[in-house]
Amino acid sequence: MELLAPAGNTENFLAAMEADADAVYVGAPALNARNLARDLRLEEIFSMVQYCHNNGKKIYLAANSLVREQDLSHAIETLAMLEAMDTDGLIVQDLGLVRMIREYFPAIPLHASTLLSANNSQSLEGFKTLGFERVVLARELTLKEIEILCQKSDVEIEVFVHGAMCFSYSGLCLFSSFLGGKSGLRGKCVQPCRRHYSWNTKRGKSSARTKSKKKPGTQTGKGQYLFSMNDLSALEAVPDLQQAGVASLKIEGRLRSAHYVSHIVQAYRLVMDATPETFPAALKEATHLSNRAMGRKTSSGYFFSPQPAGAITPYHSGNMGDFLGRLGSIKSYENRFYARLTLKEELATGDRLRLHAEPSGERLAFTLKELRHANNDVEEATAGDKVQLLVPDWEFHSNSSSNRVDVYRVDVKKDGGLTTKRLPDIRKSAVLLDTFRKEKNAYIHEIQNKVASPLEESEMPDLKIPRMRGGKKGKKPGKKIKLPLDLWLRFDSAKYLYNNLPFVPDRFLLPINKANLSQTGQLKRYLGRRVRDLTWCLPPILFEGEQVRLHKQIQLLIRSGFRSFQLGHITQFTFFQKQQRVFLSSDYTVNLLNSQAVTLMEEGELEATQLSIESDKKILIELIARYRRYHSDLKLGLSVYGAPALFTARLDPEHFNYNKILKSPKNEEFVLLKKDNVTATVPVRPFSLLPYLYELKAIGLDYAVIDLSNLQTGKKEMEELSERLSGTGKYSKLPTFNYLGTLE
Repeated sequence: MELLAPAGNTENFLAAMEADADAVYVGAPALNARNLARDLRLEEIFSMVQYCHNNGKKIYLAANSLVREQDLSHAIETLAMLEAMDTDGLIVQDLGLVRMIREYFPAIPLHASTLLSANNSQSLEGFKTLGFERVVLARELTLKEIEILCQKSDVEIEVFVHGAMCFSYSGLCLFSSFLGGKSGLRGKCVQPCRRHYSWNTKRGKSSARTKSKKKPGTQTGKGQYLFSMNDLSALEAVPDLQQAGVASLKIEGRLRSAHYVSHIVQAYRLVMDATPETFPAALKEATHLSNRAMGRKTSSGYFFSPQPAGAITPYHSGNMGDFLGRLGSIKSYENRFYARLTLKEELATGDRLRLHAEPSGERLAFTLKELRHANNDVEEATAGDKVQLLVPDWEFHSNSSSNRVDVYRVDVKKDGGLTTKRLPDIRKSAVLLDTFRKEKNAYIHEIQNKVASPLEESEMPDLKIPRMRGGKKGKKPGKKIKLPLDLWLRFDSAKYLYNNLPFVPDRFLLPINKANLSQTGQLKRYLGRRVRDLTWCLPPILFEGEQVRLHKQIQLLIRSGFRSFQLGHITQFTFFQKQQRVFLSSDYTVNLLNSQAVTLMEEGELEATQLSIESDKKILIELIARYRRYHSDLKLGLSVYGAPALFTARLDPEHFNYNKILKSPKNEEFVLLKKDNVTATVPVRPFSLLPYLYELKAIGLDYAVIDLSNLQTGKKEMEELSERLSGTGKYSKLPTFNYLGTLE
């Protein structure tokens, strides 16, 4: 079994090698889902590749970011160079990259990123069909579930065992993007899960959880770090993972320090190499090393329970590092600021510190340059000492109750003694890479011309179209609203289809669940010949125990005459491989952000697909124009109205109150919903692109999806939606997600 370590820079790479990692993973420049201060240069990566291959180690490249249409040309050049370097594998999320690697760079081994949310054996089989040699499992699986997947699949399985945990399923988090275009799926996450939230008023009927007896100590009326996950630590689970047949144990942390990497790799090396007799002693030593690594508080994640009690500590900020204390009074001397602090741990000049303001969540990192104790300048101080720190000028230095400032040490002073290992000469690597580039230059340009050549002016849409605007207050739309695009309407429950809808959609979307399936006979009678316009939606998250039931439900629907299905996950095409005459489409959860990803869907014989819900206008224009240059069969759609799940999670902790409004530090409002097998966090106010339907038609879309799944859908709400569609009535403007902004 392989021990796989993170390397965000050359120092961390060498620390991992010194600590005896079997392999490392590093970010491919501009293609990895980590917002690093500086991407590694190709020549640095090539030096690492040479080091690994000369020393019996392996190195994998993380190209696990979603790729925008305008980034395809650069991606092609990067892929060509990574193939020339002979890397041991490429960790990928973007389906456009998957298609290009299979078509143009087949020598690169494909690894499915955890952002692709592999939760069951059907998804493993689907990834194998798509050409993946290894799959990084979702982090929400238990040991028993992992063991079953290892038994059922011959694909190599990689499992995260240590480091940061996302509250949401990886690949389904839209929160950061929804707040301002900084996509977590592109490594730009601003970590809304680490923020402090407060409960407000209820929205509609309260859930049973709200009324039930709360866990002792839970204060539902106060603000909490509701979503801030503790770090994962699976030291005690290592023997079980070995026995299950896991191929690789992965440590998270490309953003962390060399000190962290060194300590955590050493810890896992100890327990992996231990015998059953020596394991207790090895675990004790490994735990000590882990505790000194300056991570967050840890838990065992989902390994021992699908609902782990210790996954979140809601009354703790979840900051990374050693907590040193809370700042006392701050005084200014010659334009320098000195803060009092009673130390809870040792401290030295040169240590890296982070200030954390409560309750705003604002943070500031700096290197400690001056430390005073008993009115003397000192190089170091110990726990219990009352010291003064030289701190940066920062607006959150106020000692008022609204701005309390905590101090964390996140790295120690560099002493230069962490490792004696050295990389091969980077200059020589750069020269050799330049040779590779010249050899491949013609091939690179050939592919770029096929995939990403500049768009001609004649291919660009004419957007001089007036957008739909509100009419006079009180004016009612007619029953039949004329729209430029086909309208697909999604509900949570079949019962809403029986209501007298104020407009007629072209297609209905319903999730496959027990309640809706019980209505199939009534739906057929009610819809009549329009039964062919009903699409059944598969969920994006499906666990092993649920996939057999879903397969039977799909077969029952097909036998009952239903032929239209929407995939929630890319690998769900495997449910329909032996079926004929079915209409397959895909949901926005498949994350299509470039024309190559869309082409892969067409090659998979889908007939319609939704583009990424995160898309901005520039991406849509270029993606559709370039796709339409070569293709025309696939119908392209986009979600244009709804309250999408910003977090989609397995965790259902005791401190959650469902159907009650949450407020962020910036007064943004959200609601927690319990839905089937997931917990969803949704915005109170939906986003809307309804005023831009004619513009979206001009861009090249075929259909628009109105998703009412997470919204109240009473008579008043439906009338408002109808008036917004027809441009009648006057209502406040709604957010437009990223459409009018920029997806970063």
